[in-house]
Amino acid sequence: MQFLPIKTRRLLPPKDDIYKVLDESLPKLKEGDVLIIASKVLAIHQGRCVFKSQISNLKSQIIQQEADYTLPAYKLKGSEMIITIKDHTLIPSAGIDESNGNGYFILWPKNTNKLCKEICGYLKKKSKIKKLAIIAIDSHTLPLRWGTVGISIGFYGLEPLLDYRGKKDIFGRKLKYTQSNIIDSLSAMAAMLMGEGSETTPLIIARNAKFIKFTNKDTHKKLVIDPKKDLYYPILKIFSAKGGSASGGKKL
Repeated sequence: MQFLPIKTRRLLPPKDDIYKVLDESLPKLKEGDVLIIASKVLAIHQGRCVFKSQISNLKSQIIQQEADYTLPAYKLKGSEMIITIKDHTLIPSAGIDESNGNGYFILWPKNTNKLCKEICGYLKKKSKIKKLAIIAIDSHTLPLRWGTVGISIGFYGLEPLLDYRGKKDIFGRKLKYTQSNIIDSLSAMAAMLMGEGSETTPLIIARNAKFIKFTNKDTHKKLVIDPKKDLYYPILKIFSAKGGSASGGKKL
């Protein structure tokens, strides 16, 4: 398997065109490629940028609006922090970022799975290929660990899990629960190659990944867990629905 980093020009907030950048920067795609795209450039493509005006507490207001569920705000090193759940993802600040924003808050893309599907269709037609997948990723932090890793926030074109259930381990014990998360495994490697600073490398091609099963079906629901069935539900249940949710302060 290969990971091919693709440099591009800067996509400029508050709005730019991802399709022009794909046309300008991508080499010829091959059957079985997976194109991994930084969520920030997808958000800029959609115009999901808010100018950082002098309005007091603007970021907190946007977080409450964008989040599906939140915890109460708290102070960390003098800054207000809000831990949220957004699009089935535990993430600080509903994914809103200021880095490389040129004076704007960059929100997460809207309907990311749908956007990935649209990009996939465009590139399949252009490249005259049948097997292609798209993954949108962002930086993420793990509890009790320093540093960032990549995580998917949307995808299209592949089955997200490699299922080991019913297979045997090295001692012949039949596995009951194990499924390998392909999507976020690819996302972690891609995010490291993209970098966090001035690399201008928002595209990664994963090539020759033999374990991937491509599909033309929407499969994103296969990746997410009902919170009440999640191993971490004792922690998750303290989140309250706020922001964009119509259910007020209802618990998760």
